[in-house]
Amino acid sequence: MDRKEIGNRIRELREERNLKQNALANLAGVSPTYIYQLERGEKSPTIEYLDHICWGLGITIQDFFAKPAEEDLTADKLSTLNPDQKLLLNRFLNSLH
Repeated sequence: MDRKEIGNRIRELREERNLKQNALANLAGVSPTYIYQLERGEKSPTIEYLDHICWGLGITIQDFFAKPAEEDLTADKLSTLNPDQKLLLNRFLNSLH
């Protein structure tokens, strides 16, 4: 993973948790400027600081580097379903509740 990818991953995980950069910085014990620079790919975190950031995100470093699972039901895939398939999928999803 290069600097840009690490920064994008930090941003993605932060936004999934509805955290602002300042909030993550406070949780991780780093400056908000540092989070900003990481997310823009301007800096590369040391393992120590990445560990702090992961702690702030509530994940492990292993989780950080794990490839995110792709969404199986993307809008593109759903749009290819015919009306009967959409009905069956909808019934199935409703049965899970």
